[in-house]
Amino acid sequence: MTARRTALITPSYFGDYERCQLLCDSVDRFIDGPVDHYILVDAHDHDQFLGLRGPHRHVINEEDILPNWLHAVKQGTRQDARRLWWSFRTWPMRGWHVQQLRRIAIANYINHDALLYCDSDMLFVRPFSVSDLWRGDALRLYRKPNGIGPQLPDGGKLHMLWTRSAARLNGLPKPDFPAHDYINNLVSWRRQDVVDMCAHIEMQTGKHWAAAIGSNRSFSECQIFGAYSDGVLGGKGVWHAPTGLCKTYWSGAALDREGVGDFARNIEPNQVAIGIQSFTNTNPEILRALIEA
Repeated sequence: MTARRTALITPSYFGDYERCQLLCDSVDRFIDGPVDHYILVDAHDHDQFLGLRGPHRHVINEEDILPNWLHAVKQGTRQDARRLWWSFRTWPMRGWHVQQLRRIAIANYINHDALLYCDSDMLFVRPFSVSDLWRGDALRLYRKPNGIGPQLPDGGKLHMLWTRSAARLNGLPKPDFPAHDYINNLVSWRRQDVVDMCAHIEMQTGKHWAAAIGSNRSFSECQIFGAYSDGVLGGKGVWHAPTGLCKTYWSGAALDREGVGDFARNIEPNQVAIGIQSFTNTNPEILRALIEA
């Protein structure tokens, strides 16, 4: 059987550059064999990230993959000034919105069988082979059963909003809660399914897929794809994994060296990476020790 080709996909931005370097170093150390790695950034950050390029690592300017009617404007002259993306087809969007659109858009520009999305503020800490994502012809899809609902700390309001909009974009009935959770910072999708999902959304909404998604004030690309994969395709071509490959520290105070060490030691047997959200302000040099240890 011909080996399946899997690409790593990482949306990033100027503020996460040092953490993205750490991710790249961890990929080079822990991923089994050469794997194409695509880093997706906006036009203002493109030159900054060119130093990360290598034989199998590519830096992609969003202007080459997103519609030309979506425009980014810096709100100031500093390199780290906040951006706002605007068009006449969507709500104004922030960087984290557009990072989600990039993750979808790249599927139309490469020809790999699978896309493994790696957030730029995570890093691998154990050896991992992308071939482990496959069971025969089925690709791993993270799905936490009944993970979204009022049991979440904020009552689940935002996650339920994302789930409702995902169903609407895919032409599915309003979801019942609790609903499945497809959100993690290390997830794999079948590339052709992403391409087909875009065509399906356009058929359902009569809009370009990016315009349809961006017409929502808030959305989750993971919930949109999960709704398509399970709700439209009926789970064809995937096997469901109820636990994520990455253990994530979502919020809280900055972790010191001891805290990072304790967090990394407590990952589950099937987990191969940790994510320390950048806005916790944990020192990246403390995280580097996990790669070099």
